[in-house]
Amino acid sequence: MSTYKEIKGFKVQTLSSDPVASGVAGGSWSSGGAMNTARGYMASAGIQTAALSISGYTTTNVAVVEQYNGSTWTEIADVNTARESAEGCGTITAAIAFGGYDTGNTAKTESWNGSAWTEVNDLNTARTGLAGAGVQPAALAFGGSSGSNSALTESWDGTSWTEVSDLNTARNTLGGLGLQPAALAFGGSVSPKQQTELWNGSSWTEVNDLNTGRTNLASSGTTTSGLTFGGNSPPNVYANTEVWDGTNWTEVADLSTSVQSNGGTGASSLSALSFGGLAPSVTAATEEWTAPSDFTKINLGQVYYNSGSNAFKVTKTIYGTGAWASGGSLNQARSQGGNNASGGSASIGLVSGGNAYSPGVSYNNTEIYNGTAWTEVNNLNTTRGYSTGAGTPAGALVVSGTMAPSPGAGGVGRKNNVESFDGTNWTEVNDVNIGRVQGAGAGTQTSAIFVGGEGGSPWNDNKNKTELWDGSSWTEVNNLNDGRTLVGGAGLSTSAIVAGGHPGSGTTANTETWDGTSWTEVNNLNTSRSGANLAAHSNTAALAFGGYLGPPGNTAATESWDGTSWTEVADLASARYNGTSAGSSTSAWLAGGSPGTPAVTEEWTVPATVTNTTITVG
Repeated sequence: MSTYKEIKGFKVQTLSSDPVASGVAGGSWSSGGAMNTARGYMASAGIQTAALSISGYTTTNVAVVEQYNGSTWTEIADVNTARESAEGCGTITAAIAFGGYDTGNTAKTESWNGSAWTEVNDLNTARTGLAGAGVQPAALAFGGSSGSNSALTESWDGTSWTEVSDLNTARNTLGGLGLQPAALAFGGSVSPKQQTELWNGSSWTEVNDLNTGRTNLASSGTTTSGLTFGGNSPPNVYANTEVWDGTNWTEVADLSTSVQSNGGTGASSLSALSFGGLAPSVTAATEEWTAPSDFTKINLGQVYYNSGSNAFKVTKTIYGTGAWASGGSLNQARSQGGNNASGGSASIGLVSGGNAYSPGVSYNNTEIYNGTAWTEVNNLNTTRGYSTGAGTPAGALVVSGTMAPSPGAGGVGRKNNVESFDGTNWTEVNDVNIGRVQGAGAGTQTSAIFVGGEGGSPWNDNKNKTELWDGSSWTEVNNLNDGRTLVGGAGLSTSAIVAGGHPGSGTTANTETWDGTSWTEVNNLNTSRSGANLAAHSNTAALAFGGYLGPPGNTAATESWDGTSWTEVADLASARYNGTSAGSSTSAWLAGGSPGTPAVTEEWTVPATVTNTTITVG
């Protein structure tokens, strides 16, 4: 007999608004007090409730300075030199304004003590459209234009400016935030206007890009809790707001009005101020950003009733449409390098060894990818191609292989040996039981699987072999149902997937999944092929891309696996096979391959949004 509780079901939480990922994700803009003088291209200092709007441009440069108290702006002492596109740092009692344009680019610096502006030591290089970070007496000035885009960075010690390490990308009209010795530079005049760089007190490092590339944008906060808002990329002017959490930019609620060349201040991403700018003509409007300190955190699978909108809802992840985009080129063009099929995403990867068909040579070069560029690191101990691998750049394996020109029985120097990478050096570890070429690998540095390929004795009788690595030795386990070489594989040693390949003649579309014990045949690829690359973190979601069709040639076809079937999605830009790849079904990369042994890298991304979706009943 059912109980009342069983009949009634589970308790559903009632919320007044949708849950959010963080306080800042639930933030919003509201109107503040208007400035007395409408203008753009001003310098800024302070926080949301105590801010300075310094100089700027109306129809001409003005020396006007205004102070905000959280509700109204009051005119205070003017700067000595009226200018536009200057930068400011500090508080309402201790600030500096530097650079900009008066009758030309200027290096002038002025210091504010809470009542008056005093000219102090100039920048070393006069420039306009620069960005800044810090407070008085520890600030940073970077970028700008001194007749052309500048990468110059200067550090202020309260008395004078000193040139320090340059930005990686010269640009002007960029954004900046942070507190010395940490700063962030982003956006600016160099296409695609999304570049972000992080300052660690001595040098700049490229980090994850803005979602919306733009110039003339405002900002607030620190390098672990920052905000940027407004800006333009002709012909577009933006209201977009993005939050920086120390690693990534995330879009949050927009300004109420699209604006560029606005001022911005704030102590963190939870509290900020936007004022003035061009929208499209000069404006005096002010907007205040606030984020709740008390909020309901979003959780996947959460079912609740929103009393504010009178809707029954569930929190779930919705994926957009995936696409391939160009990435950084390998330093050494190659194919059939050891790949790390369980490791990373579109922004991290490793390639080791590989071949060039013309001339027929193999390599021991190792390169690491950071999402933008490949960097050469320490070489393999044993030169090889036609190999496979597992792991991530922090800990990887390269498995078996041989040397060019031929992977077949007459191949030069066939390898049983395996090498382990600790992020710096390669070390030889225990060999596989049967050395093979053109097999598939998956897993991690300490728990991997090696499957398919050809080799051993007799050469062609080992295409179904599977071996598991436990961190110290290899053990033969249950075979593939359909033995093959030139097979694509990815996943984990307990949850892997292989697809396509060369079973002896022609190509196959056969797909098999591994559960840690045995292989099971599942639904085939839509396009039969060999030499395809796979990316997956398990056997329930994968991506297969590229490959060789046989006499018709190569394919750029990409297919997505949902645990049941394959679906054709967006093609690669370049049809090829036998490249090196890693990642997942939503974030992956492919580097090198054949024909022509290109150095090209392509990155696959699928935009994902965690959202609160209304449940329709009946």
